[in-house]
Amino acid sequence: MAGKHYEEFTEGETIVHEARRTISESDNQRFCDLTMNQQPLHLDAVFAADTQFGERVVNGLYTMSLAVGLTIPDTTDGTIVANLGYDDVEHPAPVFHGDTVRAETTVTGTRLTSDEERGVVTMEVEAYNQEDTLVCSFERTALVERAPG
Repeated sequence: MAGKHYEEFTEGETIVHEARRTISESDNQRFCDLTMNQQPLHLDAVFAADTQFGERVVNGLYTMSLAVGLTIPDTTDGTIVANLGYDDVEHPAPVFHGDTVRAETTVTGTRLTSDEERGVVTMEVEAYNQEDTLVCSFERTALVERAPG
């Protein structure tokens, strides 16, 4: 188990995650298929060529989901009870097929639950492409196990 227990999170700490992923056309296509999102901006090269982007844009929900996944090993892998929410989601720049995404997490808050058996951890997650352009940011709130003992 690589994740942190509640007591191991420090408010203000920033975790630069080593994991990264290059997004393929297939990744984007499969995510759109799984979620039944047939937006032509994500799937139709001819349609997308006539937009401000000039090419297909990776589904923003895939980008956000990937960012969460990249953070899990260093944050809540095996210690999470539940994700309580995702707030303030922004996509300041597009992601394209072939972009490589990485993530950073900053712990913005910690508090024990009212019964003090678990902890609530709030994190700001930022995803960047290979040029270090911010492509997605959001706040993630997780209910996390306390350390045994």
